[in-house]
Amino acid sequence: MIATAAQPQAARKPIAIAADKTLVLFDGVCNFCNHSINFLIDHDPTDRFRFAAQQSDIGQQIMHEHGLGDLLLNTMIVFDNGKVLTQSTGALRLARYMPMPWRMLNWFVFVPAFLRNIGYKIFAKYRYKLFGQVEACRMPTPESRAKFL
Repeated sequence: MIATAAQPQAARKPIAIAADKTLVLFDGVCNFCNHSINFLIDHDPTDRFRFAAQQSDIGQQIMHEHGLGDLLLNTMIVFDNGKVLTQSTGALRLARYMPMPWRMLNWFVFVPAFLRNIGYKIFAKYRYKLFGQVEACRMPTPESRAKFL
């Protein structure tokens, strides 16, 4: 059963994330974020990634279940192997599962997170101005629908 907005929080069944999948919660109205999700779908040879917009009912439920509060639109949230990763650490974790040459981006984990996150935060602050917004969250194509919660 998938929770809907009409169901009270207490009646919702917790959403399990399969151990062999990596869940990405993203800003569903950010054009850059939507293009990034499309890129991940196109470069996911092992069918590892699953997605949900933070603004969706399921995205909100997952965030509350993990104590993340409401919206964290200034970062993608990556759930992988029981870990919750944000900012540059979350983005770099995705590179771990991508084919070469994209997998090489994961080497940036050796740069201290506080340095990586300076650039991440600056980019996040201006991404709407640079790439724009859409009025609503993206609708998956029939081919990619199974990748979205």
